Amino acid sequence: MNTASRLALSASALLGAALLVVGCASGGQQPASSADPDDSNSAPAPGSGDDFEAAWLDDGRMFAIVSWGSSTCIPMVEDVTADGQTVTVTLTEAASGDAEGGDGGDTEQACTADLVARASIGALPEGVDPTKDVEFTVTLGDMTDDAELDGNPALTGGPGEQTEYTPSAGWFDDEGIVLLTWGSSSCPPIVEGVEEQAGGATVTFKTEDRMCTMDMAPRATVIGLSGDVDDDDEFTLTLVGDNLDATVPVQRG
Repeated sequence: MNTASRLALSASALLGAALLVVGCASGGQQPASSADPDDSNSAPAPGSGDDFEAAWLDDGRMFAIVSWGSSTCIPMVEDVTADGQTVTVTLTEAASGDAEGGDGGDTEQACTADLVARASIGALPEGVDPTKDVEFTVTLGDMTDDAELDGNPALTGGPGEQTEYTPSAGWFDDEGIVLLTWGSSSCPPIVEGVEEQAGGATVTFKTEDRMCTMDMAPRATVIGLSGDVDDDDEFTLTLVGDNLDATVPVQRG
């Protein structure tokens, strides 16, 4: 058994889940970090930092775009459109928050200088078929690049359909998974450890008392693996702790 404790960055959507899922032609999502960039348990997810990757989520109703940059300034999905099986996604760099300026006004906080994988969640536009190959054209600031997802016949959710609010997960490369959970936008999951085993991994979340808003929002958690996993094989995440207990198959793309 190969065990590794790897904490990956968690992102949450501050927009209501219904708005994100129903408003699928163009939807916004404001993520927030749940991980301390200085946490000694943290480990960067794989990636070169100069491209985008994509993952299937929510049985094909949703997708994640993975980018690399500051853990405290996670991009949000500003706009999503589709032309056939080509999906155009515009991301905006989300600031880490507002701080009170000396004159009583709000000033934008600086982003941390770390480099981690961040997942931005969007709803797949109606008319796009997740069982067929999809090409994403993604723009973030001055950078535009493509990310491709292979069609997956196991994805039976239709874009524009109501979500079932159950956890889901998808590969974005052979060392990284995006996990989607649902819950309070102000209390995203905090990964305490990842233990890999044949055919899957157990993800343990930190359970702690927190003051949480009562909304129901999608939260994306990027999980980095050891690199000896074949994403063509069946792989299952076992979620433990923080009321997230579930068994989640990881979808190929």
